[in-house]
Amino acid sequence: MYDSKKFEEKTLKRENIFEGKIFQVVRDEIAQPDGKTGFRELVFHNGGVGIVPIIDDKILLVGQYRKALERFIYEIPAGKLEPGENADPATAGLRELEEETGYSTDELVELPVFYGTAGFSSEKTYLYYSDKLSKVEKPRPKDDDEFLEVIQVSLDEAKSMLERGEIADAKTIIALQYWEIQRLKGA
Repeated sequence: MYDSKKFEEKTLKRENIFEGKIFQVVRDEIAQPDGKTGFRELVFHNGGVGIVPIIDDKILLVGQYRKALERFIYEIPAGKLEPGENADPATAGLRELEEETGYSTDELVELPVFYGTAGFSSEKTYLYYSDKLSKVEKPRPKDDDEFLEVIQVSLDEAKSMLERGEIADAKTIIALQYWEIQRLKGA
């Protein structure tokens, strides 16, 4: 087993570069394990949550234009965690599921959390799976700045979308892998 102390980088000085509503960017001067100094540019983010929603052996996907990518992609229903929601990401996930798809669930299976870009970002993503969904009679309204298309596709269709680049984000790819594993196990 490794000794994490042997690899630790100690922060000597931190410079705040940018602080926005969603994330903060800093530049740290660090002491490396070998004693040399170096610099790290880091992004601190409150995290996100996504739901893997399965209905009749099909997944609900949300299509939207992603400005950072300058294109339209399909993803699982998801959203950023507001300050304080790290203690209860499942509730935040249920909110996003209802807002974006009009569905809800009373049964969530928590999946392992992941860091999409651990080399420079603290963004932690929580994922939950549910195949026990119900349509909400009067769902929460979508966020004012969200323009979404909701589709329901089979695993084979989703894999074809992935090959065509219509699905391109890590959380959705992880969601599809989990769903496929569950199907192979007969769950």
